[in-house]
Amino acid sequence: MMKKAIALLMTAMLMASVLVGCGDKGAADGGEPAAENGNSESDGGDETIHLKFGYAPPNVTEVFKSAENYLRKGVEDAKEHGIDIELIVAEPTGNETNYESQVTNLENLLAQGCDAIFCSPGSEDACHNVFEEINNAGVPLILFNIAESPEGIDSYLVGFNNETAGAVSGYAFLDYYGGPGVLGTGEKVDVEPGTKMTLEWWEDLYKDFDYSTIEKVDVGIISGIEGSIYTIERYDGFANVVSQASNVNIAATLNGDWDRDTSLAAAENMLQANDLDAIFAMCAESEMAATVAVENANKTGEVLVFGNDGTNESLQTIKDGLIIAETWHGFPEWGWYGVETAVKICLGLDVDKFVDIGPRTEYSDNVDVFIDPEFDPIDWEGILKEAGR
Repeated sequence: MMKKAIALLMTAMLMASVLVGCGDKGAADGGEPAAENGNSESDGGDETIHLKFGYAPPNVTEVFKSAENYLRKGVEDAKEHGIDIELIVAEPTGNETNYESQVTNLENLLAQGCDAIFCSPGSEDACHNVFEEINNAGVPLILFNIAESPEGIDSYLVGFNNETAGAVSGYAFLDYYGGPGVLGTGEKVDVEPGTKMTLEWWEDLYKDFDYSTIEKVDVGIISGIEGSIYTIERYDGFANVVSQASNVNIAATLNGDWDRDTSLAAAENMLQANDLDAIFAMCAESEMAATVAVENANKTGEVLVFGNDGTNESLQTIKDGLIIAETWHGFPEWGWYGVETAVKICLGLDVDKFVDIGPRTEYSDNVDVFIDPEFDPIDWEGILKEAGR
């Protein structure tokens, strides 16, 4: 009888201490409302919130490693303020065209009881069903790299408009070949330290510009995966800008699949088949491949490389003078603001559905700002206070 009573008492104590997860909306035993989001435990008046986040990147290149590094920085920063976050990173196998690996990883993160899931989808179509599963489970989904949620999917976005990013690259390209700006032979403008050379900045600079004065230039484009939304939008953004200059000729476009080896073959083929003045590469892996192909062809300084992304490797290559300009995609910002967004959602707070990192130009004079980026500190104390913690 005594053993039975002790067992019943222990069961009751266990039930009373059940920690409520991010998606749960129930009430604790006895009719008192439970915390809507976030597990917590109390120790002498000190409350620690426990959360589990998952991250499923589409590949393991430095792009997505950069985002992971800053997810971890955000996690450590939150931990210093009583928010204990376990981050599970599910790396895919193969290159980015292996969509099944990313889908499987997303399913596994959901099965592991993550309170929020981060993902940059390699293919929105391939990931659509698992995104629906995540939605149906009530787990917040934070997507990187895009500006609009996939059709029928409820998600939060930390990223950028890819067409905007391509357009920024287009203006930097025109700048070098005779347009106003900070590069090449055109009219030079003063840029105050801290100025963000966004699309709005470039459009204002070029609003009265005579595009017919741009030099004659043949450019080859190393794109991403054929049919990918990222490929289509970056191409459209770049081409719509440079096509305003009648002297710019897009001589060739070949897929690089966001892969360095594939991009190297594409760059070599373009250089052999065309008399190019420049290569525009849609990602850092393709940029780095293009610099190698240009060097191997003994055309360094003759064929110039422009691109998109912003990794430690590509930024250093700008410093070395082998990449002329690049458009920042904000991978560190994905991680830093992604953690802030996920925590606020899990604590039941309102958040912006889209955090726009603002694609902007990197070049030799401002590259150091991007190599070691600094962000506004996250107001964790304010967040906890607003959440009633």
